[in-house]
Formats: sequence, C-alpha cells, structure tokens
Amino acid sequence: MTQQPLMTDSTALARHRARIKADALFLQETAADEIEDRMAMVNKPFKSIALVTGFPEFWSARFPKAVMIADTDTLSVEPQTHDLVIHAMSLHWANDPVGQLIQCRRALKPDGLFLSVAFGGETLTELRACLGQAESEVTGGLSPRVAPMADLRDMGGLLQRAGFALPVADQISQTVEYGDAYALMRDLRAMGENNALAGRLRKPTRRAVLHRAATLYRDAFSTAAGRISATFELTFLAGWAPSDSQPKPLRPGSAQSRLADALNAHETKLPD
Repeated sequence: MTQQPLMTDSTALARHRARIKADALFLQETAADEIEDRMAMVNKPFKSIALVTGFPEFWSARFPKAVMIADTDTLSVEPQTHDLVIHAMSLHWANDPVGQLIQCRRALKPDGLFLSVAFGGETLTELRACLGQAESEVTGGLSPRVAPMADLRDMGGLLQRAGFALPVADQISQTVEYGDAYALMRDLRAMGENNALAGRLRKPTRRAVLHRAATLYRDAFSTAAGRISATFELTFLAGWAPSDSQPKPLRPGSAQSRLADALNAHETKLPD
C-alpha cells in the first residue's frame, strides 16, 4: 500500500516548540481556563488523568496530577487506564486526527471523559488570505504556510467516527490586535505555532512577498486605532467512552405522546 504523505514535519514542530516564550502563551491560558470550566460542569471526580500535549511544561503546571503524554502519532497510553483524557492544543498538527481520537478513547475506562481543545478553521484566516495573495502576485505561485484547520462540523464528525458516545463540539473566537503583520508573525514564532508543514517552502520567503502581505493586511484588516486584527478560533470537543450505564436513544415509534399535543399545535399531514 502507498503511504499517505504527512502533513506535519514533526522535527520542525519540535524545534519551534523548543523556542516558545512564556509571555506568548496567552491562548494556552485561555484554552486551559475553558477546559477547567468544562471539567467543573461534570459531576464526577477524576482520579486518573492523561494529558496529551506538545506543551508539557505549561499544562503540567495547570494540571499537576495529570500524566503528560507526548502528542506523537502513536500515543504512549495503555487501554482503559484513565477516567479523563485531555488532548491539549495539538490536534490541529496531527497527521491523523481520527487516529489520535481513537487512541484517546481506547485509553479511557468505560464512561470515561475525553476533552480536547485545538485551533479551529477560522484561525489566522486574515494572514492566510494575505500571504496567499501576496505570494501569487510576487512569485506567480503558492506554497503551504498555515496548517489547514477543520471547522466545527468536521470536528464533531471526527468524534463520532472515533466511537465516542454523547459527542459535543463547540468553539470560541478571540480577536487579537497587533501593530502590523510582522508583529503577528513574531508572536506566532513565540507561541511555537509558526509553519511546520511538511510541504512548506524550504528556503527563506522573499522580502517582497512579506512586504506585500503586510500591506494587504493593513489595508484589509486595520482597526480604528490603526492596528491589525487577527482571529484565533478554539474548538472544543467532548465525548464519553461507551458504557452500559449511559442513556440510550429510544426506539423509533416508542413515544407515548404526540409532539403536536405537547405543543398544543395543529398537526398537518404532508401530501404523499
């Protein structure tokens, strides 16, 4: 069988993450706060937590009782050993997102909870558009620069494909302002989120491309204060390892009362 090409250059990704700066991890802070809020809404204690991430120092400080698991293609987890698995800010770089979710489900005990947070499809939509247009104008071609990120519906579908029960997907969007596009790109490097795509351009980007992209960005996405805005979307997933104790959908046709009666509405039959 022909092996599928990899999306992410894991060596480059590790190199970028080794250069992160603590003061640039504000999106990780937001992600961790949201995960803690979601855990607090579950009326259940968690005694064995596994946390899959490429940022172990940050997440171990927020979840000191969790076992840190590297976000490699094959996760170092044993089947049915945890009652909570968190996949933190790494799924958007996964070569096989469904495979990651399946491994997390298998690591859960029956009725164990899975939570995930990763960048969603609208993240850096402005930068993606400006870099693409600038490169096309200057060089006549395009090269991969921003990782493709799935939208909310696609991510929810991944949970179902991975075999989770009671799947839920939601998202939040955060707009961040920068002085210019160069400041945004510097911040992405400080976050460890700069270009690690396997198909990326392997030589420095021409200055003319960057200058044109910065100009397009300023013209199209300036704020009233003369700065630029950048969108970061966080997508959250939640699902449960299947268990006999979980609620099951009723058999079709087993309802004991009519919806029209409950709504005090007139029911009109559709024509054949």
